[in-house]
Amino acid sequence: MIQSDVTKTKSLGADLRALRKSRALTLSDLAEALERSVGWLSQVERDLSEPSVKDLKDIARILEVPVSILFGQAQSPAEETGMIVRAHARRPIGSKEAGLIEELLSPDLTDDFEMVHSTFDPGAVMEEAVTRPTQEVGYLVSGQLDLVIDGHAFTVNAGDSFRIKGKSYRWANPYDISAVAIWVIAPPVY
Repeated sequence: MIQSDVTKTKSLGADLRALRKSRALTLSDLAEALERSVGWLSQVERDLSEPSVKDLKDIARILEVPVSILFGQAQSPAEETGMIVRAHARRPIGSKEAGLIEELLSPDLTDDFEMVHSTFDPGAVMEEAVTRPTQEVGYLVSGQLDLVIDGHAFTVNAGDSFRIKGKSYRWANPYDISAVAIWVIAPPVY
């Protein structure tokens, strides 16, 4: 059932809390880094206060996430909020790598994991390897993707899956078509 009364989801506070906790930061830690009070931050996390654009930029910088994840709460009918993410309402997230488009498939960041839809443009390359304190499982839906995980090089094809568990990795799509992958990442990092 689709309802025409569309409301903004209230996930900013919950997402902020999940991101803060995934980085082992207390309310006091983050409030101090923001030079704000614990009470103010607590109200933001409970969706009782709306942070300014500057506050959101500062939060994103401290939590090392793109600011778009904090701006991008999707519109959805009230009965779908927290349960359904429509294709047109996916939240853009992710790295700033040229040639990579990432969208959050999960309704928010409050679960023990997040699901991400990634599209790697032809010729796109992640130049520097990263290491995250996560376990990530990916499934390549289409195309081909070159991965280097902990110094080991792999080419994955449509239908292949892979796991990165706290190891250094980077990717490249030197092929002529886009590669599309679905990732499950635990704990949520975006």
